[in-house]
Amino acid sequence: MIKVLVVDDSALVRKILTEELNQHDDIKVVGSAMDPYAAREKIVELKPDVLTLDLEMPRMDGLSFLARLMKHYPMPVVVVSSLTPKNSENALMALQLGAVEVICKPGSAYSTQNISVQIVKAIRAASLARFNKNFGQKSEKSPLPVIKDIRLRNTTNKVVAIGASTGGTRAIEHILTQLSGDMPGIAMVQHMPPVFTTGFAERLNKICAMEVREAEDGDYLEPGVALLAPGNYHMLVEKSGARYYVRIKSGPPVHHQRPSVDVMFNSVAKSVGVNAIGVLLTGMGADGAKGMLAMKENGAHTMAQDEHTSVVFGMPKEAINMGAANEILPLQKIPEALVKTVSRQRETSRQMQNVTN
Repeated sequence: MIKVLVVDDSALVRKILTEELNQHDDIKVVGSAMDPYAAREKIVELKPDVLTLDLEMPRMDGLSFLARLMKHYPMPVVVVSSLTPKNSENALMALQLGAVEVICKPGSAYSTQNISVQIVKAIRAASLARFNKNFGQKSEKSPLPVIKDIRLRNTTNKVVAIGASTGGTRAIEHILTQLSGDMPGIAMVQHMPPVFTTGFAERLNKICAMEVREAEDGDYLEPGVALLAPGNYHMLVEKSGARYYVRIKSGPPVHHQRPSVDVMFNSVAKSVGVNAIGVLLTGMGADGAKGMLAMKENGAHTMAQDEHTSVVFGMPKEAINMGAANEILPLQKIPEALVKTVSRQRETSRQMQNVTN
């Protein structure tokens, strides 16, 4: 009998996989877990023969957990995720880390039944795999590649990051009032003193379809929510599992500014990568230019406001001169460009979810 532990943050998927797998006489689901921390306890307690693992989970993503698991407690793992179409970067990384098989979950949890044959076949094969304590440890006889960047590349959640200074309040208002309430989470830095950011966020919230508020430490960047950095504090975007949230911190001014666009953009480049869209608007100086370049180099799509519609063509000009902008657009066209980019990203995600091995 092959003992299986199902790890997935969706209660529905856990239920369906359990019911499907338990129909086979040689397989028994001995337990399930909603995230890697719960899975760790269940592995020790239940001692499963095979683990099925999702990649998008709270607190820690599946690739990070897989890397730790193979280092400290190597065992057969079958990755079942909508983020792993065949030959995708996430799939190749999972296999490189030691997954026995990678199966792409269909777009709907209910259709998990449609790939049960593949999962059963993979579990049976995985149960025959042999792992020892030295798996994942580098040796002279069998050197393993050093993997420095273990993280999910494409994720379901996306983030829009907007930076602005002089003339930015009207530019941000123009953009946000043109966006629907189902846009990805938006993180914004506008150079403003304390108190003014509170009032600006409250005004935007009254006239926008999205919920707009001044950010507080730990707030999640969720679809339909736009968070504005509070005056006199830096705002960083960080990742928890497959979700993104903001950290509000003090610290020295950057480009004489706190909050600084560069601080936020650099954090987005590091934590969000290809799942981000960056927008640099009107403003004096160079704040945001280097951060936008970092975002572009990490796979984000970037936009800069053009000279004609900028009140002060400083910040976007610096970004353009560095080659940091994928697009240079008049303010009036930025909302449409954002919607098109988000739609393109969502369509790509849907296509990925429909690909199976």
